[in-house]
Amino acid sequence: MIPKELLKALRKIEITTNRLATAQLAGNYTSVIKGQGLAFREVRQYQPGDDVRTIDWNVSARMNDAYVKVFVEEREMTVMLVADLSASEQFGTRRASKSRVAAEVAALCAFSAIKHNDRVGLILATDQIEKIVPPKKGQKHVMRVVREILGAKPERTGTDLGIALETLYGVSKRRSVAFVLSDFFTDGYERALSLASARHDVIPIVLVDPRDEKLPDVGLASFEDLETGDSVVVDTSSKRVRAFYARQMRKQREQTIRLFRKFGLDHCIVRTDRPYIGPLRDLFARRARRARR
Repeated sequence: MIPKELLKALRKIEITTNRLATAQLAGNYTSVIKGQGLAFREVRQYQPGDDVRTIDWNVSARMNDAYVKVFVEEREMTVMLVADLSASEQFGTRRASKSRVAAEVAALCAFSAIKHNDRVGLILATDQIEKIVPPKKGQKHVMRVVREILGAKPERTGTDLGIALETLYGVSKRRSVAFVLSDFFTDGYERALSLASARHDVIPIVLVDPRDEKLPDVGLASFEDLETGDSVVVDTSSKRVRAFYARQMRKQREQTIRLFRKFGLDHCIVRTDRPYIGPLRDLFARRARRARR
């Protein structure tokens, strides 16, 4: 039995993201999600301007005329959603937690996919694999994927993106587009990212809360690490403490972005205090412009 609160949240996400997928992202989706390659469709008579390399010499010899092979893009693709369920994803000081924003972004990507008859799959991970949902088509399947993210009760609290990316590499043999949703507050996943991005089109979606960047000035405050349970008392009234925190967090984010660039990955930063449609629309538009060059 699905709790009433979860059903209400699912319905709201379905209405919002389904509409956004149609109105905001549909035009650029096919440029973001490339097909698997070319599939043979038919043979037809040669026409001036056709590439001579496409001539089918066997058919041409039988018909006593020049015939060419016609190929079309094999459009059907698999979209994989890799969602980080570690405890830090439950954090959020503004509109919603990172995990809630991740569910909404995942729904938007998934609805965009099914509108183009693509399949959607899901990998949920902490420092272990929590759940795998095999790729399928259809709106009912998309809502199951969103429900799994939104209603997840992970067994563990830690983060190991290496395990998530290795699983992506292993379970999806054909090239797919993989949206990785995480705050990326971890390390040690470079090799796994290299392997996954060699096989798949990996698109990191970085989830950011304002408190990830700046400490509030509230005097002495106790902060708890959601993943380890460790706590520390910090004097947030100290400008030096706040400046040090901001520098360290900025340094960590810059290292993450450099890693993405090293492997030539498009990425998108989505914040809990701002609408997510703008950054995603910009991501799709950037890739569409590059595809037209």
